[in-house]
Amino acid sequence: MAGAGEASIERLIALMARLPGLGPRSARRAVLAMVRRREVLLEPLAGALAEVAASVRECPRCGNIATGDLCGICADPRRETGEICVVETVADLWAMERGGAFRGRYHVLGGILSALDGVGPEALRIPELVARVAAEGTREVILALNATVDGQTTAHYIAGELAPLGVTVTSLAKGVPIGGELDYLDDGTIGAALLARRAI
Repeated sequence: MAGAGEASIERLIALMARLPGLGPRSARRAVLAMVRRREVLLEPLAGALAEVAASVRECPRCGNIATGDLCGICADPRRETGEICVVETVADLWAMERGGAFRGRYHVLGGILSALDGVGPEALRIPELVARVAAEGTREVILALNATVDGQTTAHYIAGELAPLGVTVTSLAKGVPIGGELDYLDDGTIGAALLARRAI
């Protein structure tokens, strides 16, 4: 029978294995490394987790992660460009920020419409988006949603909800990525690239 210490280690392994990208074996290796390097890994990680658990919340305006009343993007007056970029998740917001090309503000839906998964408009932050667009005098809403059937369904639904406000609604361009080779692209990507072609 496992002792109390071993039971707590097994519990930590089970919790770590729930994280994306970590299975039971990877979690076991990570926990073993932390236990072996307690002062360097385990104790700082425990402190950081406690700090995040106590201070991090959802930004009430956009849905991003925040430690204050608003997230850093919503609180930054330099981001008041009249543009809102709509994304599915916080991970998508972070991906957009890595590119450094967008200097407006964001709105995190918290998912996309999915009939198969039973996700309807009431489960997403679409009403909050419509209210923001009306209140903030937004000029353009950029729909940065995945190019899937559910992503496109969500985009069309949002465009319909925003239509009475007279705001410009756009979506990200789709097509050949930089450095992409035509031979490796799927038919849908090539077709989208042809439709989105422009003069050079």
